[in-house]
Amino acid sequence: MLNDAAGFKRIFIATGYSDLRKGIDGLANIIKFQFDLDPFQKNILFLFCGRRTDRIKGLVWEGDGFLLLYKRLNIGSFSWPRTTSEALAITPEQYGMLMQGLEIIAKNPIRETSPTELC
Repeated sequence: MLNDAAGFKRIFIATGYSDLRKGIDGLANIIKFQFDLDPFQKNILFLFCGRRTDRIKGLVWEGDGFLLLYKRLNIGSFSWPRTTSEALAITPEQYGMLMQGLEIIAKNPIRETSPTELC
C-alpha cells in the first residue's frame, strides 16, 4: 500500500525528525497543533520518519477511523528531508521517488542566474 500513492488526494511529509513511538493520537496531534493541518481530512496521507531512516509511519483518516501504516525497510533507507520541521506537500511523483530511496529535495539546488552574473 505504501509503495503506491493511488487513492490519496494529497500527501504530506513531516520534514525533520518525528518520534515514531507515538501512536494514532500523538501523530494526529502533531498534524493539528504543530503543522496546523486537519488530520480528519479523508484520503490525505501524512508521513513521519524518525531518526532511523529505515522506517516510516503513515496516518490516514478513512472517514470512520484512522489507518496507521508502518513500513520498515530490510535493506537501505529513506532519503528524508531533515532541514525544517514543517509539513511539506509532495506530488505523487515525489512520493514514488521517496519510496525508491531517492532525494525529493535537492541538497544543492540549481538556482537561476541572470546573464550578467555569468560574465
